[in-house]
Amino acid sequence: MQQELSILETLQGSALLITGATGSFGKALVRHILDHHDPVRIVAYSRDELKQYEARHHFGDDSRLQWVIGDIRDRERLVSAMHGVDHVVHAAALKQVDAGERNPAEFVRTNILGSQNVADAALEVGVRKVVALSTDKACRPINLYGATKLVADKLFIAANLQTARHQTRFAVVRCGNILSSRGSVIPFFREIGRVGKPLPITDKRMTRFWLSLDQAVRFVVESLELMQGGELFVPRIPSMRLVDLAEAVVPDALMYEVGLRPGEKLHEEMIHPDEAPNVIRLGNRYVVQSTFSDDWNYRPPADALPVPDGFSYCSDQNDQWLSVDDLRSMLDRTGDLT
Repeated sequence: MQQELSILETLQGSALLITGATGSFGKALVRHILDHHDPVRIVAYSRDELKQYEARHHFGDDSRLQWVIGDIRDRERLVSAMHGVDHVVHAAALKQVDAGERNPAEFVRTNILGSQNVADAALEVGVRKVVALSTDKACRPINLYGATKLVADKLFIAANLQTARHQTRFAVVRCGNILSSRGSVIPFFREIGRVGKPLPITDKRMTRFWLSLDQAVRFVVESLELMQGGELFVPRIPSMRLVDLAEAVVPDALMYEVGLRPGEKLHEEMIHPDEAPNVIRLGNRYVVQSTFSDDWNYRPPADALPVPDGFSYCSDQNDQWLSVDDLRSMLDRTGDLT
């Protein structure tokens, strides 16, 4: 309860800007903040006018929402949109692994250069806190998407080195696969299951980290409260087997393997053993502390616990797993089984 009150105090009456605000995560974050944290203003920043039109109707033209059409590739537009903003959640990105392999320059322009624009604009305007969303694919990346997100993570952490001249603080949240997010495999499985065909499975051994959209939103809001600057927050979440997800979506379906796609991993990793010396466990999260943290007087929380030497956090070695029934229950609550 005390933590929730603290979070309310941070966001109460504040102004926030959310990049990628019309995406699956962005809309869920807007809804959560409007319902639970009473902001004075949310700047919903995205580049798709149709999605903004649909979102305005979805939120009933709430007067606390300011809809701004803009691309994170446009630094000047970001600066203009951030005036008077206290906090920024950076969720905009190009995310499709296959598309990234075929269009690397576009991913670099959005995920790297666009992220640098967000950081630069926040510093120029004097935003208090910035949280950037990352992905498990940024840990030891083998695909272009993951590589661009790793660079973006480094840009945001290093932005804290500007603290001598600016008060803005930056942190990163590294999440696994989010249920109901755009591009999820679930609608693909469901559509094939409706016509009674076997489900194509990349590899029957494949595992992934998994969390609900609501869990992801709450974790980001909590991280915004907890951050001092320079942290990379990783949630302690369960893993799931791809074959169990397929069974949850289409019970008793036949399955066949199609092999790994370009840039795809058999298992995902969120913390690499080489990061272990800088990792602490803090309740329901791990925190990868910046190696530069002494530059801005970062102090680990008193209740933080160190992790063992050589610690890693990989989806196939997790101590928490979702069963078929667990997955089906999650899908049922979100309407993904209909």
